[in-house]
Amino acid sequence: MDQANQPLYWYVLRTRPRHEKVVRDQLYKQGIEPLLPTVRRLSQWKDRKKEIEVPLFSGYCFVRFGQTAKSAIQRVGGVVEIVGSGGRPEPIPDCEIENLKRLMSSVLPYDAHPYLQKGMMVEVVRGPLQGVRGILLRKDKRHRLVVGVKLIQQAAAVEIDARDVELVSSSFEARSEYGGPLT
Repeated sequence: MDQANQPLYWYVLRTRPRHEKVVRDQLYKQGIEPLLPTVRRLSQWKDRKKEIEVPLFSGYCFVRFGQTAKSAIQRVGGVVEIVGSGGRPEPIPDCEIENLKRLMSSVLPYDAHPYLQKGMMVEVVRGPLQGVRGILLRKDKRHRLVVGVKLIQQAAAVEIDARDVELVSSSFEARSEYGGPLT
């Protein structure tokens, strides 16, 4: 079965330090769909400051492929492993990738955020992130939406108006997925 006739799933690649962009570019050249969320940061050198683009999740790159491409992906320079459990790659739910893509295409500033086990699962009901689900936090009288990738326990946070979100179906659903209610 060739790649074109296989179901394609999203996976996470763990990369060598500072090789995320190299991995992304090599995958793209091979016709394999990569996704590397990035953020702009101000970097300080001795003589100057410069704004640079860095990976949102250091040491990780996302890739969409079918089973026959697995060995080719593992041979890409800079790839350490395809993340999974028990020695087997574990696909990422499409909704988590779609959430990241929506975040990346929005005009809202976002940054990496520690992944949380507890919190209220919410869905954005209006605005540029409508339909995105994440955990709602409060920080210094402002609300933040945390969008996570469970498999690698990485997340991104964006400031949001709390009036633009609604609790996902029930607190039981949020508790069962994230370990408990926000305290």
